[in-house]
Amino acid sequence: MLSKMKLAPLTSLLTFAASASSFAPRAGMLRRPLSTLNMADGDDMYDLVVIGAGSGGVRASRIASGHGAKVAIIEGQLNHGPPNFSAVGGTCVNVGCVPKKLMVFASRYPSEIGEASGYGWQGATEGSFDWDKFMEYKNAEIDRLNNVYQKFVLGNAGVEIIEGYGSLNGKNQVDVKLSSGETKTLKTKNVLVAVGGWPFKPNIPGAEYTITSNEIFYLKEQPKRMVVVGGGFIALEFAQIMDGLGTDVTLMYRGDLFLRGFDQDMREHLRDEMERNTGIDIQFNTNPTEIRKNDDGSLTVITEDGKEVECDQVLMATGRKGKLDNLNLESAGVETKGSFIPVDEYSRTNVDGVYAVGDITDRIALTPVALMEGHRLADTLFGGMDRPVDHEYVASTVFTSPEIGTVGYTEAEAAEKFKDIDVYTTRFRPMKHSFPKSESYSFFKIIVDANTDRVVGVHVATDGAGEMVQGVAIAVKMGATKAQFDETIGIHPTSAEELVTM
Repeated sequence: MLSKMKLAPLTSLLTFAASASSFAPRAGMLRRPLSTLNMADGDDMYDLVVIGAGSGGVRASRIASGHGAKVAIIEGQLNHGPPNFSAVGGTCVNVGCVPKKLMVFASRYPSEIGEASGYGWQGATEGSFDWDKFMEYKNAEIDRLNNVYQKFVLGNAGVEIIEGYGSLNGKNQVDVKLSSGETKTLKTKNVLVAVGGWPFKPNIPGAEYTITSNEIFYLKEQPKRMVVVGGGFIALEFAQIMDGLGTDVTLMYRGDLFLRGFDQDMREHLRDEMERNTGIDIQFNTNPTEIRKNDDGSLTVITEDGKEVECDQVLMATGRKGKLDNLNLESAGVETKGSFIPVDEYSRTNVDGVYAVGDITDRIALTPVALMEGHRLADTLFGGMDRPVDHEYVASTVFTSPEIGTVGYTEAEAAEKFKDIDVYTTRFRPMKHSFPKSESYSFFKIIVDANTDRVVGVHVATDGAGEMVQGVAIAVKMGATKAQFDETIGIHPTSAEELVTM
């Protein structure tokens, strides 16, 4: 199916484009030459103290140190696992992108094996999944990455790593409660808050019996039955992961359709694929009001309409909030909004010399975005450059099956911003699935500003969408037009060639 249509403007736009005026640096923004960074300030004065060794904090500290700054970075624990779960490397490395992607890989083998007979392989079976063995391998990999971050990423850059909890004591001092129990005070010219986020649980009876995206990586055994609550990408990814690993999964979401904020066609396509090709019991317009623990250790989820679902674990994937607790931001007069820290395009708070990057700023909660924010801040402060952040045309992927890869504006957002748009779509069954006669379909969508012919949105639902869209994102970011897409010769036979033939 191929369609082209022009749409009238729609409301409710979320844009990440910065205004032209936002790119003008504040007077005195660029710092003094590197040769004078530490002169006449005393050996005990840091140029930058970073609270939080996640993606943004690590990148900022490493780049700043490379520019000649004296940098210390503070993290509550250096190795992954309870009680903080996260460690050096942040949520992504410890309890996010990396271990989750490993679980995604593991969960996809049954469907791959399920198609084997269609290719002539007889007697192939998926076998049984060993949860303990996988967790052993996963933990060893995260151990390795913790070591890499400490010894090579930060250590080789000359960044001082401090294990403890940092809090502001005015804008030029950071008090650190060390893991030894002692307290240390660091004097600094600049502070970067990069503490990230934390899973949020709704305040309902029995919420204490539930787990989040932290604890799931440390469960002692695989639950036979699981209820996943939420409708964002974390909920959908874990629902499919656990379904693929053999757990009976019920997905409860309070709204009509999951993945709010994503393109509507992608949302509907993923719903259809999940209903057709997974064993997940998807329950929309369903909101848990109580979690009851039973005598045998199992749980019962009670919903608003009185229905009950028994399970072994309940995963709350109901959002994240900033980790503002115990930072003592008020001592420096740093403003907050809810559980987050508002910043401008240079990641500055309302207080000179105090900055924030990553999930704590509630901009775009993605690891590569935090890396960009931290890198640009360090370049601006210590590298003599003028590098505001850029949040337009950020690519991302939902690691479901099929994957959802996206860059740029949704159809609704584009119609609101550009007014006159062209939309190209195609739905097809990829060769890999059509040959063994699997009912698995892909959906591609290109959105074009009709007045300039610029491609302003690409949305792909297919196997390997993340790998595909990363390359497409370069063209979109560079301002490629639909005519230039059309002039590009496709690679045959691939699904990706549809992007240049629509």
